[in-house]
Amino acid sequence: MSAAGAEHPAPAAAPPTPPSPRRGRRTWRALEPLVWLGPATLLILTMVVWPVVEMVRTSLTRVSSTGLSQGFAGVRNYTDLFAEGDLPGVLLRTLVWVVGVVTVTIVVSLGLAQLLNSRFPGRRLVRWALIVPWASSVLMTALIWRWMLNNFYGVINRLLMDLGVLDAPVNWLADPGQALVAMMGLAVFVSLPFTSFVLLAGLQSIPAEVYEAARVDGAGPLRGYLGITLPLLRPALVVAAIINVINVFNSFPIIWAMTRGGPGFATDTTTTYLYKLAFDNQSVGESAAMAVVNFGLILAVVLVYLRVVRRQEGTP
Repeated sequence: MSAAGAEHPAPAAAPPTPPSPRRGRRTWRALEPLVWLGPATLLILTMVVWPVVEMVRTSLTRVSSTGLSQGFAGVRNYTDLFAEGDLPGVLLRTLVWVVGVVTVTIVVSLGLAQLLNSRFPGRRLVRWALIVPWASSVLMTALIWRWMLNNFYGVINRLLMDLGVLDAPVNWLADPGQALVAMMGLAVFVSLPFTSFVLLAGLQSIPAEVYEAARVDGAGPLRGYLGITLPLLRPALVVAAIINVINVFNSFPIIWAMTRGGPGFATDTTTTYLYKLAFDNQSVGESAAMAVVNFGLILAVVLVYLRVVRRQEGTP
């Protein structure tokens, strides 16, 4: 080594640059939404996604009557399900149940919402009274209706006999057709409050100036309702219809409390039918397959409805 090299040693390494406070703030701003979205995302993953994954997994598994997994079953549970002789009737009855209840609920709720949107003495009391069926337990409401329809001590038979409509008591829940109509009436009864208030909120969001302009142009009440109210009420109608379809499709307490799907499977829908497959027939895998089919049917109905609404609005 030369003398010059000994006199001038190599320079020491520069100390590390401390992180910029601005960079730390940018990182925090990028991660800040996770603080607010994290709990909701965790809730969705644990309460929605995980049960759906388990449902699909169970539908592809052989499960014993005691609940023990016996290995992969492939599509055996689905083939057994579609081989059930009662399934076509259950599916058709579910379609009638959902379409009938949702249609009648929407039509009646339109009238109730229009009534509650107008000014009259006691309007607040009527609004409070309408909440009662919604606030009450659906199971208790169904039990009360079952007692009212009883052929021995039911108040409905007593009233109809006093009015001369009936000569003898009728066992309303023994006949499948009559029982289905009675349960659909109860389903409409408990669905009216929520639907009416959703449509009422939609009506109250329509500006009064629109109706005043229509009256200046010579539009009558019917033309104003069909040309202004219903088109502007469409977003509320979509929300009410979708939520009602999901709720009615999955309605269990009404049917189970009033008829338990009987006699036999004559008043079962897909929801009560999958319950019977699991607990009466001890076919857990087949019941899970029915749950997957039920889930797919709900998604299909909602997607078709949204597609029809978008086509009517002229959006792609």
